[in-house]
Amino acid sequence: MTNHQKRLSVPKSWPVERKTETFTAKAGAGPHGESGVPLVVVLRDVLGYVDDSSEAQYAINTDGVLVNGGSVGDVKRPIGMFDILAFPARDEYYRVFPDEGGRLGLTPIEADAADSKLNKVEDKTTVAGGKTQLNFHDGSNLLVEDDSFSGGDSVVVENETNEIVAHFEYEEGALVTAVAGQHAGEIGTVEEITVQPGSAENTVRVETEEDAFETVEEYVVVIDENFVGDDE
Repeated sequence: MTNHQKRLSVPKSWPVERKTETFTAKAGAGPHGESGVPLVVVLRDVLGYVDDSSEAQYAINTDGVLVNGGSVGDVKRPIGMFDILAFPARDEYYRVFPDEGGRLGLTPIEADAADSKLNKVEDKTTVAGGKTQLNFHDGSNLLVEDDSFSGGDSVVVENETNEIVAHFEYEEGALVTAVAGQHAGEIGTVEEITVQPGSAENTVRVETEEDAFETVEEYVVVIDENFVGDDE
């Protein structure tokens, strides 16, 4: 198994230049599946805080960078949509958020906003004991007593306690952002949800401040009005 990934074949969401060099770091095992970007790529290629893997490893060994409120052991740890990166010594905090090209970017946030993470509920299952397991977009899951959640909803989970502190329902009138497709990065309100027959993908029409667009349901995530910060 090689430790490198050819730049030309990385997922479109990876924020790397594809023609400057042949290889980049390969993501290790972890959340976000194939779309996860190795932490070292974010530190080196996006933020410019390190020059190589050795410097990145030193940074995580000294808790110079935290992911979703916790320490990281591997510089190849996959980073993906809605993860929270914290640099305590720099007093800098970022949320991973798709830009208008669909590539993962970093949105600066306040320190108090770094204490929790938004998760899209992909689906839910009932487990032993009658509890409900929420399965999230990044492959993680959470057991809850409440069964009021549905696929497509979003929840905000507090990093330290792993408790849900906010719940946003996927419904007409909800504020959403597109995270993939040609409208990635656009934000608007759900105008209409169309349930397609058979195995066809459901679609959603989103009204923005300037226009409207239609995309597949899988590509939208419910957010709240303060989620993307003051710059958006």
